[in-house]
This record gives sequence, C-alpha cells and structure tokens, in this order.
Amino acid sequence: MKTVKEVSELTGISVRTLHYYDEIGLFKPTEVNDAGYRLYDDKAIDKLGQILVFKELDLPLADIKLIMDNPDLDSSSVLAKQRKMLCLKKQRIERIIAGIDEMLKGDNMDFTVFDETELQVMFDDMLENMNDSQKQIFIDRYGSVEEWEKHLIERASDEKVQQNYAKMVEWYGSKDAVKEAVKSSPESEVFTSYQKRIGDIQKRLADKMGTDVNSFEVRSLVGEYDFVAKQLYQMDNPKALLLDIAKGYRENEELSKGVDSVYGDGAAKYIGEAIEAFYL
Repeated sequence: MKTVKEVSELTGISVRTLHYYDEIGLFKPTEVNDAGYRLYDDKAIDKLGQILVFKELDLPLADIKLIMDNPDLDSSSVLAKQRKMLCLKKQRIERIIAGIDEMLKGDNMDFTVFDETELQVMFDDMLENMNDSQKQIFIDRYGSVEEWEKHLIERASDEKVQQNYAKMVEWYGSKDAVKEAVKSSPESEVFTSYQKRIGDIQKRLADKMGTDVNSFEVRSLVGEYDFVAKQLYQMDNPKALLLDIAKGYRENEELSKGVDSVYGDGAAKYIGEAIEAFYL
C-alpha cells in the first residue's frame, strides 16, 4: 500500500489534485486507515495511470469519470474521436507554421478562411434556421435581409473578420465542422432555451463567488456549462470556446462590465477563473 504522498511522488500528481479526484469520485483510495490516511494498492495506481492517459488527451474529467465508471462504454470510440481532434489540431499548427515560413520568406500570408462562396452558403443555412423575430433584429439593423447579406459578404476580405472565422475553426476543429454546425443548428426555440439555461448557470456560478473554484459544486456547474455548450453550439468539445470566453471575461473590460452589470461586481472574473480551473 502507498500513501497519498507516495502516489504523488510516483506520478507527479499533486496531493491536492489526488484529494480532489477522491472528492469527485474519479479516483478513490483502496482504503482509509484508522488515522484517516488514504492508502492505494497497485490496482488503484494502475487505474490512475489510465486516468492520466485520458487527461493527457485533453478529455474533461467528467468524461473520464464516465469512461472509468462504465466498463461497457466503448473507450476505443472515445479515443478515436479524441485522435481525430488531435489530428485536426496538428493540421492547424502545421498551417500556422507554414504561414510563418511564408512570412519569413517575405511572402504575404493569406488569411482567408471562408471565401465569399462559402459564406453565401453559410448565410443561407443560417437564415433557414432563424425565426421571423430573429430575422427582424437584423432587418432593423441593416434595413433588409439583402442588405445584411451584402454587409456580411463585403466584410469577408477584412483580416480581422477572417481571424474571427479562424477562431471558429479552432473551436469546432475544422471548416467542415463549422459549416455543419451552421447547417444543423438547433431550432430557434431550442436555441433560445439553451441560451437561457447558460444564463442560469452563469447566475448560479456568480452566486458562488467566494467559493473555491476547484470545489466540487463549482466544477459541477462548469461541467453543466460544458454540456449545454455542446448542445447549443453543436460542438464535440467546447473547451477552446469556453476558455476564450473565460479569457474575455477576465481581460476585456467592456465585456467584464457587461457581465458584472447582470450578475454582480466581480462575477465576470470569478466565472472566468472557474472555467479555467475546470479545463486547465
């Protein structure tokens, strides 16, 4: 049997993290002795090794727990999906490196992510999924659906706009995934329902201000946020998106003030920190 300190030294996982894994039921000790010390046998340490493999693959702790708790769950399909995501990430990094190489050679880098034809198709798909009240918001702003479409297409060549599209590709994993999400987005009523649920989660997170962001109750709320974001944005893994949201809450003063005005002073910073603690 090994103590929690010995397991920490063996694996490089902090004692605090091992305690947290115990708290959420992910990795429990083999036994707890009369003095209250956690003890682990070789079988438990083997299990921890499996957990660390899944953690290295960027799987959320909630998903790892599902895999470990359910021996009938097809871990191969989970690994296959994760492998696909890592390959997409690898491709993105290789594109960035290639772009830097072009810049070092003195060539202009092409920032185009979606061209006008692709944006036209995405606009049509998006329009098809909107109800009349949602369309009216853009009609009021641009004068007509046609003017809204013209504004979208004309701005396609703007570098900052294309950088935003690049960020979407990063969130979804590929251009095709972005297009599919736009095409198969939830019905407007369902979309609104998910938005309201996220608002409720953010309120409950704000109500926890002062509570350790690594506590089980706070992490459970962020785990719920993760789940709803998957449904709302039609994503396999919303980690990159939510981390960008967290960064915006912490660093974007205008955005932070907007969130604080709804949920109370300090809410944006706390919610951002809670999201980052969940994923990082």
